[in-house]
Amino acid sequence: MPNQTLSTQQFVDIKEVKGGVLYLKGGGIRRVLAVGGINFDLKSQEEQEVILHSFQNFLNTLDFSIQIFIHSRKVNVQSYLQKIEERKAEEQNELLKIQIGDYIEFVKTFVRDNPIVTKTFFIVVPYETPKASAPTKGLLGFFKKKPASKAKTDERMEHQKQTFQLGQRVDEVIQGLGGIGVHAQPLEDEEITELFYNLYNPALIEKEDLAIAQSPEAEEQKKNPKEA
Repeated sequence: MPNQTLSTQQFVDIKEVKGGVLYLKGGGIRRVLAVGGINFDLKSQEEQEVILHSFQNFLNTLDFSIQIFIHSRKVNVQSYLQKIEERKAEEQNELLKIQIGDYIEFVKTFVRDNPIVTKTFFIVVPYETPKASAPTKGLLGFFKKKPASKAKTDERMEHQKQTFQLGQRVDEVIQGLGGIGVHAQPLEDEEITELFYNLYNPALIEKEDLAIAQSPEAEEQKKNPKEA
């Protein structure tokens, strides 16, 4: 009996990820933005009303749809525990060593019994590419057929046009969110791959060293340390 096992990729409607752009099997393209947050509950009632009104205006200015989704994931504390272990190895005071060891065991036990979950917010910006028309059959199809070099040139120009228009939409979303104090950062190839891997493997813990596991504000400070 032939093996009927199918890979996860066959169930994902993504053809490839290149240059931070998701190319769908159906022809559409997407960009994913990691979005920060604001302490809405700590704002005054007037400030909350201003934020809600500004967000409503932002949505009304868009002439295309967007998708907003929240990804919950387990926090990886291994790197933190590793630093504590290194601190313990450097400590000369035996009493402090014991206390550090007890603290490490406490953190391990607490995380095991009470998984720490953080939420990351994303916005998907779409652009639907025009579907290619069906080829004409018969004699007319022969005359309408383009040379291979011409077809490749047209395809490349159309691809550049589509990615440019998608980029304009991304900039519009980033600027609109920035107007209400929310920072948004486009994900790159590795971050997108990690995101979808964890979406289809929810029991696993994400790697902490990737930008997706950090807030957009923290990632921006890493890129511009002088501004921090």
